[in-house]
Amino acid sequence: MDYVSALVPPFVMAVFFIALVVTIVKSQGGANKAKEDAAVDAALARAEGARQAKPQE
Repeated sequence: MDYVSALVPPFVMAVFFIALVVTIVKSQGGANKAKEDAAVDAALARAEGARQAKPQE
């Protein structure tokens, strides 16, 4: 019976890992893709603007 208790934790972790990967793959694209892309573009624009606004020494 010890082998069952030794195999359960890795099996449970593997199931959760597979579920995580499936969730990540399914969340790519879709209806939220444009909103996520816009948020990333806005953050990059802010960072670029801050970099250009910093005085050059």
